[in-house]
Amino acid sequence: MLYILVIFLPPLAVLFTGRPFTALLNLLLTLLFYVPGAVHAAVVVKGHYDAKKRGA
Repeated sequence: MLYILVIFLPPLAVLFTGRPFTALLNLLLTLLFYVPGAVHAAVVVKGHYDAKKRGA
């Protein structure tokens, strides 16, 4: 579900992972150039799912 948001609204996807300051950084990346914001959001969401899988 979050990966769909990564494509359309990267900062919102990062915000839903529970990292508000990282979401602000992602908003800046997305406003400057869309692709770095989307890639950053994908990395953050992947880390979120990995941490959730580990139980942390």
